[in-house]
Amino acid sequence: MSATAAALAHADDLADFVAASPSSFHAAAEVARRLTAAGFTYLDETAPWSVEPGARQLVVRDGAVVAWIVPGTATAETPFHIFGAHSDSPAFKLKPQPTTGRAGWLQAGVEIYGGPLLNSWLDRELRLAGRLVLDDGTTVLTATGPLLRLPQLAIHLDREANDHLALNKQTQTQPVWGLVSTLDDAASADLLGELAAAAGPDVDPASIRGFDIVTADAARGAVFGKDQAFFASGRLDDLASVHAGLVAMEQAGTDASHIAVLAVFDHEEVGSGTRSGAAGPFLQDVIERVQLGLGASREQQLRALVASWCVSSDVGHSVHPNYVEKHDPVVQPVLGSGPILKINANQRYATDAAGAAAWHGWCDAAGVVSQEFVSNNAVPCGSTIGPIAATRLGIRTVDVGIPILSMHSARELAGTADLHALTRVAAAFFAA
Repeated sequence: MSATAAALAHADDLADFVAASPSSFHAAAEVARRLTAAGFTYLDETAPWSVEPGARQLVVRDGAVVAWIVPGTATAETPFHIFGAHSDSPAFKLKPQPTTGRAGWLQAGVEIYGGPLLNSWLDRELRLAGRLVLDDGTTVLTATGPLLRLPQLAIHLDREANDHLALNKQTQTQPVWGLVSTLDDAASADLLGELAAAAGPDVDPASIRGFDIVTADAARGAVFGKDQAFFASGRLDDLASVHAGLVAMEQAGTDASHIAVLAVFDHEEVGSGTRSGAAGPFLQDVIERVQLGLGASREQQLRALVASWCVSSDVGHSVHPNYVEKHDPVVQPVLGSGPILKINANQRYATDAAGAAAWHGWCDAAGVVSQEFVSNNAVPCGSTIGPIAATRLGIRTVDVGIPILSMHSARELAGTADLHALTRVAAAFFAA
């Protein structure tokens, strides 16, 4: 099946979005930038909010962002349609005192964030990106160009590497970023200086008091394959979903019967248990402040939540042609055949029968065919923000996404058509 012109344009926009979002902080900032350009108003969490019918507003907390559209006919009991995703991805994160090295090489001291496929980070150019907090309390974003690389040991020095490659997480995952030939070179080398320079000429490395910096693949996302069916990029887990919700939000109007919400959380890859993660209070706080702005009593707040829906969107596994035995023998979603409905008997995904019916209705409204995903019983699945959001808010929740290969690789593989299809369903969900 050939990718349509609309799907190709959507993939190109996603590639731009991923390039602008090498860290969760950049992703939140890029979502805010694009929605502000689309007419949304940025709100400060520390200031009073004015929320009224017709409002298009957003708030950013660290690497998370929540945006909403209040319909013109909204009342204190208007329910919510929440499209949730996450901004972080498995990577390497800078340790304190990150400038290190040996044997004439400059290296970066890193620890592993989340559960990356370690071998996929070998022999590719990497960026550093994230936030710097300065001595005056200000926060600045920074992102380098290609700067680091994890070079693999040559086959001549390990003749059995193809049989047993397993990286030591401390000694064999420290990337190189420069060379030193003298003691003076070593003394002047400063990885934080590189990050300060990337942040702008006004940032003094000596003023940095804290940092949250991660690695990201430096290569841009690309469409390829027969009929341009494939799209490969870093951070598709879960920027593919963030982008789908963002584009749908940009297109949404104020004539729906519910309050449309885009909720992008940080720290999903490490359990979500932070102030900007799905297990934290961020979304709940925003919803309550929106309801209070509409004059809702506590009873009206609860009635609105019971009538609301949350679509938790994250990537899932496509059947892998080289490892078919790892998948369910019957339910085998594949790239290019539509977004997936994620189901798990033990509620690792929040989908139930009511959620499945609602999801298929939104797919029908968008003219999109959906697939189902369920794990092989011998290969337990992971989880998502879905069960967490459902537990915190009591909102009916359904887990969905797109099928991919190479999940948690430095560069993941999606279907070009699926990316566009998910956005269309998100738009139908906001318009329902």
